[in-house]
Amino acid sequence: MNLDFYKNQAVQKHKDHKKFLDGIKKKPPKNLDYVVQETHEEVFEEINCLKCANCCKTTGPLFTEKDIDRIAKHLRMKPADFELKYLRTDEDNDKVLQNLPCSFLNGDNTCSIYEVRPKACREFPHTDRKKIYQINHLTLKNTVICPAAHIFLERLTENLKK
Repeated sequence: MNLDFYKNQAVQKHKDHKKFLDGIKKKPPKNLDYVVQETHEEVFEEINCLKCANCCKTTGPLFTEKDIDRIAKHLRMKPADFELKYLRTDEDNDKVLQNLPCSFLNGDNTCSIYEVRPKACREFPHTDRKKIYQINHLTLKNTVICPAAHIFLERLTENLKK
């Protein structure tokens, strides 16, 4: 997967994508959630995240208290020890990874804590959300990180014209 190609495409299309997303926010099509879900499934039938893992290499998820408790238990650690070893508190007071790429990313792009991964990882790139226009800023940001998010936005634009 050519990450530079998709990143450049996303940057070039930023204004068009923003205009499109602003448009569906102002006047959401009646079938938007259905088309979003269908488009998401279509894109992820073609895209294999294990060939990329750019999200795990370049961005860190937010860790909720539930995430911390669940992952620490899985790793047989105390939550406080897990936080000390892997997390830091950022400028927004969120718990995030101390280092990137993610400590749990294996060499083959699999995740060593996949079954108990953070909610933010499970939901990324958020292209199957209901009322997707509520996260326009995040969708735009994710197109630069995730080729699937860029392709999703391109397809959604096409699919809503049909």
